[in-house]
Amino acid sequence: MRSRDVHQMTDAELETKLAELTEERFRLGFRSSTEAIENPIRFRTLRRDIARLQTILRARRARA
Repeated sequence: MRSRDVHQMTDAELETKLAELTEERFRLGFRSSTEAIENPIRFRTLRRDIARLQTILRARRARA
């Protein structure tokens, strides 16, 4: 997910995407405890995408 794409999203879209990514990270964590994950780098990308969304949402709320 690119920063430029995220900046073009509305607040509602950002919150929806944040919920989706958080859920995916949660499920991936459970799966990794019981089986080998085919793409362990996905943890890193999920964490970074979640942080990017949270940062943009906080900045927008601070401006308002």
